[in-house]
Amino acid sequence: MTKKVIIESTVKDGVFDRLMPFLQANLPNVRGFKGCLNVTVFLDNESRIMIFDEEWMSVEDHQKYINTIADSGVMGELISFLESPPEIKYFDRIDV
Repeated sequence: MTKKVIIESTVKDGVFDRLMPFLQANLPNVRGFKGCLNVTVFLDNESRIMIFDEEWMSVEDHQKYINTIADSGVMGELISFLESPPEIKYFDRIDV
């Protein structure tokens, strides 16, 4: 069963114009990583809260990706645009 991954963070004030090119350059890498099924990004302009709504084949696949971008410096660059490191949550789909 696939995993829903929700990543929430708050973008620093005044950096969104620099964040956009970073996301445009790096989101294809996320979407192409083994196990990634979908990534959609949402932003609340008033609060500057940014949400990554992702679907992965497994938590392990997502954690491999997180380790890869941590090792390459991409995670550090992303965090430089944020007020604090992102909060990552994993969810299972339930049939209701």
